[in-house]
Formats: sequence, C-alpha cells, structure tokens
Amino acid sequence: MVWAFHIIWISLLVVLVDVHLATRSLSNTTDATFQQRFWVNRRHYKPRLGSPVIVIDGGETNGEDRLPFLDTGVGDILARAIGGIAVVLEHRYYGKSVGVQNFSTDSLRWLNNEQALEDSANFMRNVKFENINENLTARKTRWIYYGGSYAGARAAHMRVLYPDLVFGAIASSAVTHAVLMNWEYMDVIRLAADPICSSSLVNSISIDSLLKIGPLRGRLKSLFGLSELESDKDFASVLEHPLTTGEDENWDPAVSSTTFDQFCATLNGDTPTLKDTERTVLLAGGLKANIALLNYAKWIRENIVVLCPQDMGLTVEDCFGTNDDSKYQITDLSEDWRPWVFQYCTQWGYLTTAPPVGTPTIISRLLDIDYEHKICIQAFPPGEYYKVPPLPNVTAVNVLGDYHIAADRLVFIDGEDGFAVDPWRPYTPHSAYGGAEEREDTVVRPFKIIPGGVHHWDENGLREGEKEPKKIGQIHSEMVEFVKAWLEDWEDPFDEAMI
Repeated sequence: MVWAFHIIWISLLVVLVDVHLATRSLSNTTDATFQQRFWVNRRHYKPRLGSPVIVIDGGETNGEDRLPFLDTGVGDILARAIGGIAVVLEHRYYGKSVGVQNFSTDSLRWLNNEQALEDSANFMRNVKFENINENLTARKTRWIYYGGSYAGARAAHMRVLYPDLVFGAIASSAVTHAVLMNWEYMDVIRLAADPICSSSLVNSISIDSLLKIGPLRGRLKSLFGLSELESDKDFASVLEHPLTTGEDENWDPAVSSTTFDQFCATLNGDTPTLKDTERTVLLAGGLKANIALLNYAKWIRENIVVLCPQDMGLTVEDCFGTNDDSKYQITDLSEDWRPWVFQYCTQWGYLTTAPPVGTPTIISRLLDIDYEHKICIQAFPPGEYYKVPPLPNVTAVNVLGDYHIAADRLVFIDGEDGFAVDPWRPYTPHSAYGGAEEREDTVVRPFKIIPGGVHHWDENGLREGEKEPKKIGQIHSEMVEFVKAWLEDWEDPFDEAMI
C-alpha cells in the first residue's frame, strides 16, 4: 500500500491508496494500478483491539457526495454508538479514483460488479489507518458495510461474497434485482402521486395519439417549445424530466428536492377534482388537448427548454435530439456521465420503458427498449479489446441472490408500505411487484420499512439527532440496536491480549 496524502477536515481525513485496475484473480489483462480515495471519521474512535469499522460504499458518484453521511449521517451515528471509526470508500472510475486516461469502451472494460467488489475486499484486507496503531483490517476486527441504492446492492453482495471480511451489512433501497426494462419505476410514481396529479399525468399521454396526426404533430411540439425537435421519441423523452425528480425528495428540507411537487402543482392548475382532469380545450389550429397537457407544456417550456442556450447558437435539436452519434462519443474524463451509463449498458439494465399494454402509463409508449438502449450503441462502439454486450447482462447481478439474497447480519431497509413511494423499490427484496417474498423482521436478519420513506432515507441524519422526524429517529435507533446486538456475537480473538 502507498499512502499518497491526507487532508484533515474537522476530524475527517481523506487518503489515497494504490489498487490494481484488474485484480489478478478476476482478470490478468493489465498490471496497472489506480489510487482509490477514502475518507475517515475517527472522532468517536475508542482505541482498542477489535474496534469496529463502518464503511459507506461510495457507489456511482464522486465520493465527496457521501461525506455528509460520514459527518452527520449513518456513518457518524453508528461510529458514535459503538466507539468505532467510519469510512467512505470511493468507487472505481468515480470522483478521483480513476486509473485510465479516458472513458472509451476499452478503458471502461474494467468497470464491472466483480472488480468493484474486489476493490472493497482488498481495502478491507489491507488498510492501515493513519495515526491509529491498532490493526483494524477486516480479519482482525468487525466491519459493518453500508450502502444505499446501487451501493445498497453492493453492500448485500459484499456480505454474501465476502463473509470472512464483512461481519454485517446494511443494504438500504438495495436494487439487488437487475432488469432490462424497469417500467415499474414510472408505475410507482403514478401510484404514489396525489390522485389529481396522477390522473393528469395519465391523461397527458394523449400526446401519443396527437403525434400520429400529421397537421397536429408540429403544433403539439410547438406548444412545448420543442417544434425543432425532429424525433417524436426524443420529444416524448424530454417529457420524462420532471417525473424522475420525485426520488430526490428527502425528510430533511435542507437537502430535499421540491421539483416534483412544484410540477404537480403546475400540472393540476385549476383542476381541483378528478373529474376536472378529463376536461379538454380547443387550441388554435384545431389542436384539441387535455387541460393538463397545456399545463405540462408550460412547465417544460419554463423549466427544461429554457436551459437550452439558444442565444449561444444552439438549437432545440442540439440540446435534446439523440440522432447525432458524435455527441455521445466524446470520451475524455470530463464526461463523467459515461461510467454509470456503461454499467447499466453492460450489467444493470434499468432501461425505463412504458408499462405493458393494459397498465395505465404516465410516459409515452414510444419509449421502447430500442430507444432507451440506443445510447449504449452510440456511446460505446466496439473497442479493440472489448465489446459492450448486445443487451445488459443482468444475470451477472441476479446470480448473486436477486430478490432472495439473504444472510445473517444482513439488513434491508426500504421506504413506504404496499406500493412504494420510492420508485426503485420494485427492484429490492421489498418489491410489491412480484418476485420478492415477505420476510420476518428479526435482529439477526432485520427487514425494515420507513413509513412514507423515499430513497435510502436512513442514510442522512442531523447533528442533533433529537430534531430528526420521529420515523427517522426510530430507524436510526433500530440500526444502532441491531448493530450492537450483532457485535455482541463476535468472538474477539484479542480478548486475552486485552486483559
């Protein structure tokens, strides 16, 4: 291990450690290494042999985005309760843990579930924390692995694949079920939205029939400020933008997004009852449209189209069109959208399409798998050493347990009961869409629901925990309780040395 530098921030440290880009046991295609970042919170550390470590998986983002969870969230909450240290470990290819010169298809070939999991295992086997004399590697002490969403699935995978290293794991909103088409995502939003907004969304899909009428097609796009957009599918895709913002709602107003609520308020307009959502109006040029469609168009014009800098010479087609392959083939490291797209194109899927015919939809049925998968072909042409599979190989993920993944000292935490408010819940062991099974909630295998919760709501916290909403304070208390109970079961090999 080579320690590069550290920066003290309050009592949090950031360090770099060298890691093999291709782990020899998995792939022998390169001897290159990269520096993987991690941050340490040791403010609650009680020096002793066997002191526990909580590691927060950085997931598919810059590790710096996880620092609030280390400072006041789940990392700090658990470290304080058990006198341990907490760590955020950045994921390969994200933030500054990048060991390649560009994000081309060939350069991304080492970005997969297997290699990234082995990074975490390697870290846990070998880490030496600065200014801590005790050996806190995973075979000498107890490590609790935490992750939310994609990182939540990784937490579950780490527990079942590396039981000798991961003593316990907390998998929050853990998407352990990979799937090609995740139509359920939008269906959850339809079911969770207030009834008037939901009805307005469904009625807005009259765009599908209007787009088929030649003289009305252009007028419809003009209504949304998108008259220059050539593809009807691109037009329908732009209308998805406000729908995905609901997962960003949080119990803490300081970090919560209100975009979806604002969108619904605009969409509802002066339609106070469900019956009003069926009202239509006749526009100039013979365009007869649902009242919600007018409000939808207003929101898109004022919040999405306005972001296209047409005063700088760009057109709507430049901003929102997908016909130009070259837009997706810039591979320098500033194109940091590419790693996650590569991951879902190769292994995870989650291509958001309309639901099966017969299920009401809030997105256009033009959004089929061919359209949603198009970026995988455009962005990742075959390289010299690697080809992206024709479709995501979701089996590589699901073979690790899918909906049924389970182990002692592995907890699953999700939001809401019944049909989830969290649109990612259909891909977790708490799914209400079939495939998952009810489980008993026990100390050894906790199975928790946060009432009214959205996406991994247990991850963040407040410095003054007593000010958290009751349901958040409760889940944090339950996390402390089951982690403490787990730690009591550990047979400490250093007991005699500590006497």
